[in-house]
Amino acid sequence: MFRLAPLALCAALAAVMATAAPADPGTPLTPEEFDALSRGRTLTYAAGGQIYGIEQYLPGRKVRWAFVGDICKEGTWFPDGEDICFAYDGLPDLQCWTFYDTPEGLTARFRGDPASEPLVAIDDSPEPLGCAGPDVGV
Repeated sequence: MFRLAPLALCAALAAVMATAAPADPGTPLTPEEFDALSRGRTLTYAAGGQIYGIEQYLPGRKVRWAFVGDICKEGTWFPDGEDICFAYDGLPDLQCWTFYDTPEGLTARFRGDPASEPLVAIDDSPEPLGCAGPDVGV
C-alpha cells in the first residue's frame, strides 16, 4: 500500500503540469498551407471557450475581420518567418500569429506570447462575414 502513494502523487503532479503548460501544437503551417486551409472560408475563433471574433479569408491574401458585434476591418495577410501577419485598415499595429492545423481546428498563437490562450477556429462557413457598420440602414 505504501507503494501506491508515490504513484498517485506522480499522476497528480503530471495532471497539474499538463494543465499548467500549453500543449505543443506541432509544426507551424507554411504560408501555402495556411492559404489552402483558409481561403474562401469564414472562420469563427474562440479563446478559452468564448467567441473572440470572425474572419473571412478572401482571394489575394485579403481578409475581413470583426470582433463579435463590432464593425468589420478590411486587411491583408503576409508571411513573416513562421508567423502570418495581418495589417488592417485603420489599425497601426500588425497582428502576427503562428497557425497550426490541430485536431481541435485551425489554431493560432499570438507572436511573442506562446503561453497565452490560443485562438481556435470553432466554426467554418463558406458564407461571407456579415458586417455591422456605422452606415448600415442609413
